[in-house]
Amino acid sequence: MIMDNTEKNNTNEFLGLEEKIVEALKAVFDPEIPVNVYDLGMIYKVDVCEDNLVKIEMTLTAPSCPAADFMVEDVKMKVEGVEGVKACEVSLVFEPMWDQSMMSEEAKLELGLM
Repeated sequence: MIMDNTEKNNTNEFLGLEEKIVEALKAVFDPEIPVNVYDLGMIYKVDVCEDNLVKIEMTLTAPSCPAADFMVEDVKMKVEGVEGVKACEVSLVFEPMWDQSMMSEEAKLELGLM
């Protein structure tokens, strides 16, 4: 497929926005674990719609996490703070259940699991 310059610019802007969203997610920490929610593997899906609405599916390390409301609100606020994002919807999901295998290598190293 051949893209004209407008399509290339839109693609670059979209990829740039995704990178900024990931950086914002890396600024959200589980208060009980000194690692961000992205590297912990708690972010299952990030969808950036054409209207720059961002839809995120995330989980918790445990369904009964007392900080659930805080983390969901922090994710929403941090992502909505990214230039170009119009709004963010965050959904908590518990399928599949989170486990340590979902963590990045960096997170495992930080927690002494490697």
